[in-house]
Amino acid sequence: MKYRKLGRTGLDVSVLSFGASSLGSVFRQTDDKEAIMTVHAAVDSGINLIDVSPYYGLTKAETVLGKALQEIPRDKFLLSTKAGRYGADDFDFSAQKIRSSVEESLARLHTDYLDILFLHDIEFVPAQIIIEEAVPTLHKLQQEGKIRFTGICGLPLELFEFMLPKVDVDAIISYCHYSLNDTSLLNLLPLLESKGTGLVNASPLSMGLLGTRGAPDWHPASGRLKAACLEAAKLCEAAGEDIAKLAVQFSTSNERIPTTLVSTANPSNIVKNALWVDEPMDKRLLAAVQEKLAPVMNETWTSGRPEYNTKINPNESGR
Repeated sequence: MKYRKLGRTGLDVSVLSFGASSLGSVFRQTDDKEAIMTVHAAVDSGINLIDVSPYYGLTKAETVLGKALQEIPRDKFLLSTKAGRYGADDFDFSAQKIRSSVEESLARLHTDYLDILFLHDIEFVPAQIIIEEAVPTLHKLQQEGKIRFTGICGLPLELFEFMLPKVDVDAIISYCHYSLNDTSLLNLLPLLESKGTGLVNASPLSMGLLGTRGAPDWHPASGRLKAACLEAAKLCEAAGEDIAKLAVQFSTSNERIPTTLVSTANPSNIVKNALWVDEPMDKRLLAAVQEKLAPVMNETWTSGRPEYNTKINPNESGR
């Protein structure tokens, strides 16, 4: 497993990190014992950054992860969770709620500090609450030793372009913008690097777009984008390869992307993903897939308030 610096935090993070959303039965009904084994397998494979949120499975993911982490020395992993989003339409970024959320997360995760606390999906609320109340609360929690580093996360890249000049945070999570079908995250790198902001890339499979089963019904991508990604997945299958392997290798190969989150509740899957990182990428297959995806490259979808989605193609579907 390779490791890279997470911006100015100085943390050495594994290029593949573990997203614990699957432990909350977000994608399928999962077995807690198998989920705990998955966490242990991830750490044994050299993965050292684990990310979760009280939103995932309505606290189930944190609860199951906490059970798994009780059996692992605290210095063997870096732990991040989130605050601010608690349900599909349940957002609260007030200082009081962030503080109570952190205390509840610490209890579920059986730890007395968090390495990073991210504000979760901030594109759904007005900027004022984030700038004037939520981020200052993170700084206070940092001063108190409850958290080591601060962060924000969301989907639209315009969100970060708007927020990062206005708030002081140590890291961001960006998802679905550095994958086989979307590399628009590269446009944000100069800003991140100029500020020393750590970057966590997430969802190399674009929330299920890149797979032979096709995107799930709830996926907000356009029909055109879904069809193109399915064709790319079938192209890999015809070549005897899994597009998931190519996707993970592609997302972790860029030296300017410190780490990429993947989520699974299957031990063999996380081991397989970790092994893929150290295997050479099939450049010919990558070129063929990129050619197939070229007509839809960097297409995305709206998320949250209009002011954070101003550059989105109006022909794309929203949510």
